[in-house]
Amino acid sequence: MQLEGGIVEAIGGTPLIRLGRLFKNQPFEVYGKMEWMNPGGSAKDRPALFMLREAIRRGEVTRDSVIIESSSGNLAISLAQLCCYLGLRFICVVDPRTTEQHKQIIRSFHGEIDLVTEPDPETGEFLPARIRRVGELVEQIPNAYWTNQYGSPDNAKAHMETTMSEIGEQLGPIDYLFCGVSSCGTIRGCMEYIRSCGWSTQIVAVDAEGSVIFGGEKGSRRFPGLGAGITPGLYRHDVADLVMYVSDLDCVEGCRALVRSEAILAGASSGGVISAIRKMSGIIPEGAVCAAILPDRGERYLNTVYNDEWVLKEIGSNPSTWQGRQEYDLFTR
Repeated sequence: MQLEGGIVEAIGGTPLIRLGRLFKNQPFEVYGKMEWMNPGGSAKDRPALFMLREAIRRGEVTRDSVIIESSSGNLAISLAQLCCYLGLRFICVVDPRTTEQHKQIIRSFHGEIDLVTEPDPETGEFLPARIRRVGELVEQIPNAYWTNQYGSPDNAKAHMETTMSEIGEQLGPIDYLFCGVSSCGTIRGCMEYIRSCGWSTQIVAVDAEGSVIFGGEKGSRRFPGLGAGITPGLYRHDVADLVMYVSDLDCVEGCRALVRSEAILAGASSGGVISAIRKMSGIIPEGAVCAAILPDRGERYLNTVYNDEWVLKEIGSNPSTWQGRQEYDLFTR
């Protein structure tokens, strides 16, 4: 069994676009890595491919295997697509924060949903509960295989060998990298590439308020794919030079500004990355070249990020009043 050809060949090689309108009055340049243009719709296509391909090479995954993973949504879609291509059964353990759109896409690829409805009693977080459920399924199901995005070196390797390599080939030794964090696979891989090249790049981790990855105070988070309730196994203390925290509202505002200025419909974590750059705009030096990884598509957030009623109800801000507001216009002033 080999994982190659067909849809697999479309993974990676995503465009790098200068966000010249969004940051038109800033003295630095920002380039967005359009990871949502992967066939599965997110940056998670890359580690899904690497983790499965390497597991097949090692003989850990065969035609009889059942692939199991815990995911907030995007990696599950990527694995579901690749397992569908391979003809393998795939089960994804999710929690209530996973959007209906994500779950529908997973099912469309013949993936199965296993929903954890209650958080871990000790931590109050869903992630430990999801991982515990994965362990139960692995014990119960013959030939089950956990890809383990939280601890697999292949997760980080995917981004070292492809994502950051592609950015380097196009932009050279960039001054800043802005990267959202969750499993820490993307930022870990990018960091390892940057350090191996000897670049002086400032790596900025964009984390969600309420995430504990970098020692922040635990709190609620409405959007999947940004932040974590526990420290991931791929985390390292030197994975970033600076951490920028963004709120749920920051994510929404960043997404809306990205659409308004660049006609790019991206997901919540992309909005967080954009807002982090905005927050740092006063200290980024003139002439600096910044790369921003925009992880996934916005269609999966039409009922949340791009829904005015949801934003007003859940976040307490009315998007219809944003036009002309000073903070919202910081992107284009």
